[in-house]
Amino acid sequence: MARMVKCVVLKREAEGLEEPPHPGELGERIYENVSKEGWGEWLKRLQMIINENQLNSADARSVEIIEQHMLGFLFEEGDLGGLPQGFRAGAKK
Repeated sequence: MARMVKCVVLKREAEGLEEPPHPGELGERIYENVSKEGWGEWLKRLQMIINENQLNSADARSVEIIEQHMLGFLFEEGDLGGLPQGFRAGAKK
């Protein structure tokens, strides 16, 4: 039987992740409170954030920014996590 969690992203009960998707306390918090589907929603947003902000996941400062967005998107903490400023789906630059 799948492990179920009360997903903070979906705001409902859903199948949980199989293991923490991120290191440390934050990873454990995500594991306990975010579903597979909710994590998938984050990964879609993450791709957008990386592209719009030209972040490099190998750069420590970029990782800090990504984690701030992660906290905002998943747990509604801080000022980040929403769509990038000025973002319009399908807009050409």
